[in-house]
Amino acid sequence: MPFAIYVLGLAVFAQGTSEFMLSGLVPGIAQDLGVSVPAVGSLTSAFAGGMIAGAPLVAILSMRWPRRRALLAFLGAFLLVHVVGALTTSFAVLFGTRVIAALANAGFLAVGLAAAASMAGSRAKGRATSILLSGITLACVAGVPLGAVVGEFWGWRSAFWGVALISVPAVIAIVAAVPAEPAGPEAASAKHELRALRSPKLIVTLLVGALVNGATFCSFTYLAPVVTAVTGLPGGWVPVVLALFGVGSFAGVAIGGRLADSRPVTLLSVGSAALFAGWLVFAVSAGNPVVVPILVVVQGTLSFAVGSTLIARVFYAASEAPTLAGGFATAALNVGAAAGPVLGGVAIGAGFGFRSPLVVSAVLVAGALLLGSAAVVRNDASGNIP
Repeated sequence: MPFAIYVLGLAVFAQGTSEFMLSGLVPGIAQDLGVSVPAVGSLTSAFAGGMIAGAPLVAILSMRWPRRRALLAFLGAFLLVHVVGALTTSFAVLFGTRVIAALANAGFLAVGLAAAASMAGSRAKGRATSILLSGITLACVAGVPLGAVVGEFWGWRSAFWGVALISVPAVIAIVAAVPAEPAGPEAASAKHELRALRSPKLIVTLLVGALVNGATFCSFTYLAPVVTAVTGLPGGWVPVVLALFGVGSFAGVAIGGRLADSRPVTLLSVGSAALFAGWLVFAVSAGNPVVVPILVVVQGTLSFAVGSTLIARVFYAASEAPTLAGGFATAALNVGAAAGPVLGGVAIGAGFGFRSPLVVSAVLVAGALLLGSAAVVRNDASGNIP
């Protein structure tokens, strides 16, 4: 696997840390800038919104750029807005930096996924995708907890400085390792790529990816109250459980990278069925302090094994639209990441308790299974290969 792909994974690690680190910095930001906790929470929504809207839009705008130039532009902008965020005393400015950071992150991930798939070759797109996504899982395991610790000892601004500093070696490495190729012929026309994205198979893959990722973030968002209020473990177990989920997600990405290219149908069918069953078992067993840590690892593994494989299938299904495929894959995942917690919150607000997000996750995966199965049946009926 080309070294440049691992370099892109380092940059994705920095960006993933930035996306999730606010969960541990909210009180400090609220107190320092004189705003409410819900106002600071809106920074997370701003980032998610920027990722959803920005991924396809920024990918289209950058189509005529050489990929190395696009990657450097996005990562450079991402680095600079974190410097501004670390220095500002204005909440409005900080809010603006989160939107810009999300747009830069979306553009980088869209172009980075396309570049990795191209550099890996026609038969290793799944493995290349898994390397980039491992940057996000490592951010959950190490980057986010580290950001919380740094913020606790040196203030929330230090976490922003840390993300900027992590981005510097990634910029240098991209200059050194990513080929300085001109924009390829596939970047000549946005209309050409958009036409290629009309494939029903691709649309189904994107929808299934959004549902699976929605299930993942629905339960991940509410793991803390599940652990403390349902399982009955002390609050000190929350970081441990979150880290266990991160370990599972890293293992899942590794498994997806090994099987997404050679046995995708088996992984998706068996993995999705197991994921559905796992969320139901988790909901029933959430009060058991021995079983819960095990299920957290298992569900993290299954969620990211299935999710990373779906992203790889996007690039196989949209070989004529590599840049916009990355943009729409990024957007689909973030639609799920934004919708899942909302649906889980609605279930909790309706009085169904903290187990309810686990049931909602099972329902979302069931929807993904039904949609995928219907697509396979339709393809078989029309004589096409699924």
